[in-house]
Amino acid sequence: MSGTNRADIHPGLAVKIVLKKDQRSGTLTSGIVKDLLTKSPNHPHGIKVRLESGDVGRVKVIG
Repeated sequence: MSGTNRADIHPGLAVKIVLKKDQRSGTLTSGIVKDLLTKSPNHPHGIKVRLESGDVGRVKVIG
């Protein structure tokens, strides 16, 4: 499942995100969602979230 729909993502969910600094390389960072930062119902590049670790990025993989 991709991370483009806000309805699919909620706090406590395990996801893999791409950080701003890793957008060129595509390196993914795993973590647990703390906050959803994107307000729109969907976003073509992935919903922006804050992980419990404090990292902020766009969701690429759910689970």
